[in-house]
Amino acid sequence: MKIRKVDIQDIEKLKEIGKLTFAETFSSDNSEEDMQKYLEEGFSTEKLKTELTDENAEFYFAELDDNVIGYLKVNFGQSQTEIKDKNSLEIERIYVLKEFHGKKVGQILYDKAIELAKEKNVEYVWLGVWEQNPRAIRFYEKNGFVAFDKHIFKLGNDEQTDIMMKLKLNKKASR
Repeated sequence: MKIRKVDIQDIEKLKEIGKLTFAETFSSDNSEEDMQKYLEEGFSTEKLKTELTDENAEFYFAELDDNVIGYLKVNFGQSQTEIKDKNSLEIERIYVLKEFHGKKVGQILYDKAIELAKEKNVEYVWLGVWEQNPRAIRFYEKNGFVAFDKHIFKLGNDEQTDIMMKLKLNKKASR
């Protein structure tokens, strides 16, 4: 498996993996109407083009035998969705195809995010995770994240609560 940065030429692959993994993860807990609305808006070509050309946002694919099996999206600075702290990095998305759950793909994408945070020399990493996604909450807790707040995430017309979680990075002492 390899991790590679996504560029504008990958927009169709990104749209495909984005819609597929989001639907796999959340469709059983949401109305078809709300899911459809979110998938159309959240993964439109225009929105993805804007995100892919944003210098403060980066996407990475997890690929196995040239097939995209998961992806990561991180945001820095003003591109973060809530906290606009220059000393933080937001993990906006880590999604992996269901058939690859439990095979460390999410952990490898997560490790890439932490590597990026350390390269950017930020003090902490934060994210929002749906309160009804215990699998993801456990994953982040296992990696040292702690809950610090909540925010509302709109899926279609449905307002849902995300738990905001944070991980403080150990800053190396400067010599």
